Amino acid sequence: MKDEHSTFEGRLVPALIAVFGAIALLVFIDVVADIGEGTTFGHVAVEAAIGLVALVGLGLVVARVVRVARSARQRAGELVADLESSRRDAREWRSEAQDLLQGLAAKMDSQFERWQLTRAEKEVALLLLKGFSHKDIARLRSVSEATARQQAGAIYKKAGIAGRHDLAGFFLEDLVLPQGPGAVPALRSNGTARVADPSAP
Repeated sequence: MKDEHSTFEGRLVPALIAVFGAIALLVFIDVVADIGEGTTFGHVAVEAAIGLVALVGLGLVVARVVRVARSARQRAGELVADLESSRRDAREWRSEAQDLLQGLAAKMDSQFERWQLTRAEKEVALLLLKGFSHKDIARLRSVSEATARQQAGAIYKKAGIAGRHDLAGFFLEDLVLPQGPGAVPALRSNGTARVADPSAP
């Protein structure tokens, strides 16, 4: 609705300027001609008043155009500033997220080392954390599904956990439960996993 109104106004304003301008010009020409022909003062005064009204109307329309243009420029400046602010916030967020992801990756690798996982088991553990099935892991690593299951079982055994949900919970628990106000979440330093008690508050 607002766009339709703006379009209508955008078409009406130039038309009004043209109409008022034409009236003022024609009246001015007529007044000059009447004065030259010796027309009565009353007739000239009426035509002059009509011309004055046309000029006032023209002035009002032009003033409206100027106000709209200024408002549009101001709004455009605000939008540019908002866009730049959003871009700056996005860059800061990406930078912070990248730092957190790098820190998480380092701590995950450190935990895998404490569990004494082999290189193949580390790759399988990462794929399990990403949600891949044993069949998908076997296809991605070009091994049999039985091998993928065996490696997953070895990971769970070394970590002292029951399955992939406990594996994900081991790392996610520290991400969603910071230790202390403002503290950066850190993975537990012990070598075995601890599954949180569901009944705990």
